[in-house]
Amino acid sequence: MTQFQDQWWCTFREGTGHAGDDGRVRVITSDDGDRWTSSALLQQPGIDLRDPKLSITPDGRLMLIMGGSFYNARRIYQSRAPRVAFSREGRRWTSPRKLLAEDHWLWRVTWQGGVGYSISKLGNGKDPLRVMLYRTRDGLDWDFVTEFRDIPDWPNEATIRFLDEQEMAVLLRRNKTAWIGTSRPPYTDWVWTDTGHRIGGPNFIRLPDGSLWAAGRSRGEHPRTVLARMTRTRYKPVLTLPSGGDCSYPGMVWHDGLLWISYYSSHEGQTNIYLARIRIP
Repeated sequence: MTQFQDQWWCTFREGTGHAGDDGRVRVITSDDGDRWTSSALLQQPGIDLRDPKLSITPDGRLMLIMGGSFYNARRIYQSRAPRVAFSREGRRWTSPRKLLAEDHWLWRVTWQGGVGYSISKLGNGKDPLRVMLYRTRDGLDWDFVTEFRDIPDWPNEATIRFLDEQEMAVLLRRNKTAWIGTSRPPYTDWVWTDTGHRIGGPNFIRLPDGSLWAAGRSRGEHPRTVLARMTRTRYKPVLTLPSGGDCSYPGMVWHDGLLWISYYSSHEGQTNIYLARIRIP
């Protein structure tokens, strides 16, 4: 979820199941966050478009990055590659264009100083996952920065934010507990801390007062989407959102003194999209 041209924009995948079908990417918009209408539906025949995320490019366009998976006739996974699409007004989008090499999966893009940064996970179960930092100036051409080596237990989904003009922070999901990493230019040397929590679909945001707030799915017997207080070395859950089952993958926006969080959940039967507005003490 993001704000663009004085409107709210939210995107998510539509499909018949969690994976294995030709997923489509829906974009919806709202003036006030209460009444939403569809603005676009992106699809590619034979491709499962999934995990879409919005950002705003330095030249003022909406950018939509997503994964694109391919299955054979028996719906068995074969390969994947990231896709990107752009729009100047949120309703007419360019055709999704393939990025990087096969098997990559760029996650959320964060822009700083005219440069976009994203972490790609490489590998899909046959070998240990690898994660790499990339950067771009136009969303189309991506340059390799570094690989996060020696991170055990299948690192994968990750969100990048900036703590000041140069210091980068990452919240990184692993098959065990998530890690927090920090680095300064050229972003090749990192300091990592184990959060002690298993987090699915990790996201976090830096508020105007400098505080960090994170959200994601807690892992355990009863999965829930939670909000957590975060620092460079700590992740402390403080609020559980109405959620359960297959859930999480939050979007986070600070607006008019409230933290807005969009997320999906299946605790009411079928999977739905939810919006929470949270007042931070």
